[in-house]
Amino acid sequence: MADNLVIVESPAKAKTLKKFLGSNYKVEASVGHVRDLPKSDMGIDFDNDFEPKYITIRGKGEILATLRKEVKNAKKVYIATDPDREGEAISWHLYHALKLQDKNTGRISFNEITKDAVKKSIKQARDIDMDLVDAQQARRILDRIVGYKISPLLWKKVKRRLSAGRVQSATMKMICDREEEIEHFIPEEYWTVSAKLQDGKSKFEVKLATIDGKKAELKSKAEVDKLLAKIKKEEFVVDEIKTGTKTRKPSPPFTTSTLQQEASKALGFATNKTMQIAQQLYEGVDVKGEGTLGLVSYIRTDSVRVSDEAFLEAKTFIENNFGSEYAVKEKIEYKQRGRSQDAHESIRPTYTRLTPVIIKDSLSRDQFRLYKLIWERFVACQMESAVFETLGVKIAAGNAAFRASGSTLKFPGYLAVYKSTEDEEDDTSKLPELKEGKKLKAVSIDGTQHFTQPPPRYSDASLVKSLEELGIGRPSTYSAIITTILHRGYVVKENKVFYPTELGEIVNEIMENNFGDIVDIDFTAKIENDLDRIEDGDLEWKELIRKFYAEFLPKIIEAEEKVGEITIEDEKTDILCDNCGANMVIKHGKFGKFLACPSFPDCRNTKPFFEEADVNCPKCSGKILIKKTKKGRRYYGCENTPDCDFMSWNKPAGEDCPLCGAYMVEKGSKTKKVVCSDSTCGYSKEFVDKNDEEATVHNLS
Repeated sequence: MADNLVIVESPAKAKTLKKFLGSNYKVEASVGHVRDLPKSDMGIDFDNDFEPKYITIRGKGEILATLRKEVKNAKKVYIATDPDREGEAISWHLYHALKLQDKNTGRISFNEITKDAVKKSIKQARDIDMDLVDAQQARRILDRIVGYKISPLLWKKVKRRLSAGRVQSATMKMICDREEEIEHFIPEEYWTVSAKLQDGKSKFEVKLATIDGKKAELKSKAEVDKLLAKIKKEEFVVDEIKTGTKTRKPSPPFTTSTLQQEASKALGFATNKTMQIAQQLYEGVDVKGEGTLGLVSYIRTDSVRVSDEAFLEAKTFIENNFGSEYAVKEKIEYKQRGRSQDAHESIRPTYTRLTPVIIKDSLSRDQFRLYKLIWERFVACQMESAVFETLGVKIAAGNAAFRASGSTLKFPGYLAVYKSTEDEEDDTSKLPELKEGKKLKAVSIDGTQHFTQPPPRYSDASLVKSLEELGIGRPSTYSAIITTILHRGYVVKENKVFYPTELGEIVNEIMENNFGDIVDIDFTAKIENDLDRIEDGDLEWKELIRKFYAEFLPKIIEAEEKVGEITIEDEKTDILCDNCGANMVIKHGKFGKFLACPSFPDCRNTKPFFEEADVNCPKCSGKILIKKTKKGRRYYGCENTPDCDFMSWNKPAGEDCPLCGAYMVEKGSKTKKVVCSDSTCGYSKEFVDKNDEEATVHNLS
C-alpha cells in the first residue's frame, strides 16, 4: 500500500505522473472542481458579508468517496492541481471536501510535467496560497452576482431564458460596436499610380511616393489623368540609391494569448481547439520509446520568461544542429507585457531534443501541428537575429518621385527554424543593378482606383489580441468567453470571423441601456486589475465585492422598476396558421424572430418571419425582405426566392446608379449616404429620407 497520495485534476495528468513516481505514491484524479456555488440559487449570503455557500457538484459524490478512502490509507497527501488561480481554488476545495485539516498535507505545483520538476515540487511542498484562492473566489462571486441578478431581467424583457455575464457582455459590446462601424462605414475613393520601367532587358515596377516632396494623395480619376498626362512627358531618372543591412529579432516565446493568435492565423484553429490540444500536450502523450510524457510546459500563462535550464538545453541543441553562429551567447530576456508572473514560464517544449519530426508518429495531426508551432517558436526565440541586405531606389519623373525597395536574406538566424505569419521578405533580386543619374524607359504608367475599407470583423486571433490589449478577462478565460457567446447564440462565426446575431444585438442594447458600467471596457479592465491585486495580497477580496455591490444594487433596482412585472404580449400578424387558421404571432428564438401559432401546445405550427424592407427588388420588383442566414447574419433578399436570386448585405435604396446602372444601397448612420453597389464604380450621393421628403411636400401644399 502506498504511503503517499497525490491528487491531480485529470486522469491524463495522473497517468503521466505515475510514470515518474514510484510504488510509494498513488495518483488519483478529482476530474476538475468538486465544489461550487449551487445552480438553483444565488449561493451567496448577502447578510453575512457575501459569504459563499459551496456545495458538492452533482456527480462528484462517488469521486469524493473514493478519494476519502485513499486519504484514510495515506500517511501524506499532496494536492497537485494546476499552478494558477483556478488550480489553487480546486486544491482549497479538495482540502475542505476531504477534511484534510488534521492530515499531513502539502500543496505542490509544477510548470512542466517532467520527472525533475515533479520530484522538486514534492521536496518544496507548501501551504495553499489563499491570495490565489481569494482572487478566484472574488471572480466567481462577481460573475455570479452579475449573471443571476441581470439574467431574470432579460427573461422579462426578451421573453427567453437569456443570460448576461460580466466579461462576456463587454466582449459582446466590442463585437456589436465593430458591426455598427462596418454597417455605417462610407468608403472613400483614392488612387495609386505605378510605373513599369525598363533598364536594358530588365523590367521592374515602381510606385508613386511623392509629388513636390509631399506624400502623393490622389482622390479622383480626374486628378490621376491630369498627373499621368504630365508624367508621361517626363524622363525617369534614378535619383537616389540606398543600400544597407537590417536585422530582424526573433519573436518572444508563446504566452496563452499569442499561442491562440498564431494558431488561429497559421493553423486555422479556434481558441477552444487550441487550448484543448495544448492541454493534451501538457498533461501527457504516449511517445514511442519514451512512455507517457508531458510535452509542453503549463499552457495558461502570460509570462515570456525562459528558465536557465530550458535555455541551456535549447542552446546546446542549436549549436549541435545548426552551428555555434546560430546560438546566442547569453539568454535573451524578453520584456513582460503588463503584469509579470515570474513564477510562471512561457509555453515551451519540455524536452527540446524531442523535435516534431522525431515524435510525429506518436501525435495526432493537430497535436503535431500545434507542438511544431510551440517547439519552433521556442527554439527560435534563443537564436541569433536574421540579417538582411536592403536596397531602396528613388526615381524622379519631373516633380514626382517613385520608389521601389527590397531586401535579401544574408544570414537566416532564427528563420532557419521558425517563420511567423508576420515574417515576410521583399526580394531585391526583382530590381536590376542601377546607378544614380541613369535614365530609364517607361514601359507603362497606370493609375489604379481603390476604396477605403471598413475595419475588419473580429477573428479568433484579433479578438483575443484586443481582449488582451484592453485588459478584458485574462489569457486563461479568452477561450471560455468566446465559447460562451457562440453557444448562447449571441454571435455566429462565418468565414472565421464573428457576426452578432439579432439576439446578441438585443441583449447588448439592453445591457448598454441599463448596465452601462458592466459592459464598459475600462470598468471591466479595472475589475481585472483589482483581481490581480487580490492575487498579489494588496487587496482584501470581500472589499472588492462590497464596493462593487454597493454601486451595482441601485442599478438593478432601477432596471427592475423600468422592466417591472409588465408582460409583453406577442405581436399578432395577419398571417393565418396553415393548420388551425389562427392569426400567427411573432416570437423570439435563438436566431431572431419567427412566426408561431398562438394555440400552442395544441398547435405547434411555426414559420420563418421576414420583415419587409419597404423597397422593391432591383431584379424583379418583388418586395425586399429582411432575412437571416442559417447562422443568424442579416441580409436583404427577394420575396420571390428561389425564382429570383437577388441578395444584398446592405439595404437597397430603390434606385439605380446614374453612372453604371447598378442598384444603389444605403450606408451610414449620422452621415448616411446612398452608394453604388458596384465597388468599382464609386458613385455616391447624400441620403434623403423619404418620410422627410413627403412631409416637406405636404407642408408646401
